[in-house]
Amino acid sequence: MSITTTAPSSFQPWSEEPSTRLDRRKIRARIGGLHCSLCTGTIEKALGRLPGVDKVAVSLTHEQALVEYDPAVARPERVLETLRDIGYTVSDPRKLRPFDEEERALVRERRRFLTALAMSIAAMGLAGYPVHSAWFPLCVFSLASLVAFSFVVLRSYGLRWAVAGSAVLAAFGAAIYTFKLRGTFGAAVPWLAAVLALFLIFGVGLHILRMGAMALRRGILNQHVLVEFGAFAGIAGGSIGLAVHPAGYPTVAFFAVAVMVLTYHIFSEWLSLIVKTRSSQAVKKLLDLEPDVAHVVKEGKEEEVPLENVRVGDLVRIRPGERVPVDGAVESGESDVDESLVTGEPLPVEKRPGDRTLSGALNGHGTLLVRVTVVGEESFLRQVVRSVEDARALKPGLLHLVDRVLRVYTPLVLLTAVGATLFWLLGPLVGGSPPELQRAMFAGLSVLVMGYPCAVGISAPLSIVRGAGEAAERGVLMRTGEAFQALRRVQRVVFDKTGTLTEGHPAVREIVAVACPEEELLALAAAVEAFSEHPLARAVVKEAFNRGIALSEVQGFEAVAGQGVRARLGDMRLMAGSPAFLRAQTVGLAAQDGRINELEARGLTVIGVARESVLLGLLALGDALRPDAADTVRRLHTLGIGTSLVTGDNEQAALHFARAAGIEDVHARVLPAEKATLIRHQQEGARVAMVGDGINDAPALMQADVGIAFGTGADIAIESADVIILNQRLGAVLDAYQVSRYSYRKIVQNVFLAFLFNGLGIPAAATGLVNPVWGMVAMAASVTAIFINSLWGRGAYFFEAIKAVGHPPQIPSRVQAQEGKVGLPLPASGLAR
Repeated sequence: MSITTTAPSSFQPWSEEPSTRLDRRKIRARIGGLHCSLCTGTIEKALGRLPGVDKVAVSLTHEQALVEYDPAVARPERVLETLRDIGYTVSDPRKLRPFDEEERALVRERRRFLTALAMSIAAMGLAGYPVHSAWFPLCVFSLASLVAFSFVVLRSYGLRWAVAGSAVLAAFGAAIYTFKLRGTFGAAVPWLAAVLALFLIFGVGLHILRMGAMALRRGILNQHVLVEFGAFAGIAGGSIGLAVHPAGYPTVAFFAVAVMVLTYHIFSEWLSLIVKTRSSQAVKKLLDLEPDVAHVVKEGKEEEVPLENVRVGDLVRIRPGERVPVDGAVESGESDVDESLVTGEPLPVEKRPGDRTLSGALNGHGTLLVRVTVVGEESFLRQVVRSVEDARALKPGLLHLVDRVLRVYTPLVLLTAVGATLFWLLGPLVGGSPPELQRAMFAGLSVLVMGYPCAVGISAPLSIVRGAGEAAERGVLMRTGEAFQALRRVQRVVFDKTGTLTEGHPAVREIVAVACPEEELLALAAAVEAFSEHPLARAVVKEAFNRGIALSEVQGFEAVAGQGVRARLGDMRLMAGSPAFLRAQTVGLAAQDGRINELEARGLTVIGVARESVLLGLLALGDALRPDAADTVRRLHTLGIGTSLVTGDNEQAALHFARAAGIEDVHARVLPAEKATLIRHQQEGARVAMVGDGINDAPALMQADVGIAFGTGADIAIESADVIILNQRLGAVLDAYQVSRYSYRKIVQNVFLAFLFNGLGIPAAATGLVNPVWGMVAMAASVTAIFINSLWGRGAYFFEAIKAVGHPPQIPSRVQAQEGKVGLPLPASGLAR
């Protein structure tokens, strides 16, 4: 066996996108280091200033940027170099980071946070109040809280290590506090606090300082600049105490604030990274299902070819137990293929010549020879991931408002801090009093601390990321941020019939035995239909195989187009076909006319089977309602959402399935192009969601307020869909609706909490009456409240998310897939519980 390889092409950390203007180009790149909406504003401002750059769209939830530029003026290399200059990393959006690399990043940031946490415990101990002070209980509580949190973070190392580590930190903090109260450190206390602050700024948190400096150098004010202003203000305040020694001046407190504000910034960065990583891994795990190589058969010889070198039309051999590397059609061979982790179907699917294969599925006992139909970025798995990672995701209107506020937020906080400091320094001079140095320093530093912008910046994106992750767990891809806002407001859901409300393929639904046993009737029908390529004939043969019925070999097969088939079995003449066909062959059907009419009224196609002009029985074939269709419609009605059915099928079939599902508003014989007009008419009185198969329904999906497509293969490439359902459960429409309502409610709550805290905290801090230490505690409480609110209702989600760091997600077993009934692998962490 020979192996072919191809030399890698030159590295290009971006992908090209089609532009609506012929004289413009678009590129897409993945950005590392995004933290909150201020980061997106930083990038949009920095790139927007470059010559030749027309539009910049940055998605925090997908960590990607889409840039439209004039190729005659700007170059992609220069555009992306600007991102590196302001401290962000750039990588190819088509290549996802391996799980072990992501876990190493999480572990590295956890180590950084634990170091900062230990320094905060030391700083709090040095800044602690005496035992007789009213603030003493709060100091003890703060130290105990930090130790308790260290236990949660250390829990990922195991219970024994968590207990031992938190005990050591508790003893460390208690010892420093005790030594400080006893005066063991003497005059060295402020100097020790200064060392802690300087080490955290220029050591553990040096990356924050670099990113802040890079942004400031380009005239950009973001959260890195603001947090460093806070840290250096603490250093400045403490340095004044060391230099001047004012009476009663809290020198240690200023240094402690510098330590704690950076510690919390490191924590919020780490926790944001956890949430984004875990939420995206629910879908990213799909790429692990794609093999690196394919076994290509050329001129009778098999070669092992890198997957990127496989071309459309190639023949690929897939052996038992291998992952299916390509989308294609089976040329030869039979096998059972497990597609549970791709489509959500829990049972293996039998594959025979002509059947379609999906990349990422697991081959069973047989060997398949597959003709490649789709390669590269258009494959099923690649399209799934691209849908999730698409940087063109729109933002809900509320998030646009938050972004506009954040553009002026940092300058406003800095001006308020400077103004408050100058007011308490110069204001008293007007009245003939000396400057209030301590109050001025308190005011300036407390404003910077309580004005920490990430409470506002993470409020909406965290809810969107969380909602997208939960939707992915249920086999639903929310392709646009706008879907989170629009779907919750939907008042009517319009369903396509074939392949959406129904299963979309014919099968034997009922057997009426007349002159022989049911099993014999099916055996004879399958034997005569075995040579036919008609879909109904294949459905009859499949039913016989499913029942384990052995087929006899017939001779003299003859097909009458559009009517039926004839063949001989030994000396017997067999016929199978429509009632009209059998009547033309002088088969008596009068006794069964009533039953035939009844079956056809239910939307079924009737095939009669006869032997020597004697009717043996009837087979009723047709589509079937999805198992959860009626329940889904009923639950939508309970929520006050109306439903409609639209189909190109006849009125009889449409009414039958509509009644079975509980839908009263029915539109039959509607052509694909007319569906969009129908949706437009429905939108005159309600907000409408359209649920379709993603191909024939594309115009209607685009017209609807929210387009929901069932993603099977090429369907997922339809750009008109806002929401894509992978697991083939109609109930996933309700899942998407519920996620939309929940996520948007959390967005509103988080934005309210963030603006409430900052709206009350900054004016209070400007009075100079708030000790920066307690301002820091209040700020930490606000951001923590937003994190907890975003994760509320998920039980141990918050703690399990932290505990799972360092333990990459695992692919669930088939039993888990069946129980969960999802089309996507679930992360092992608490974020997927």
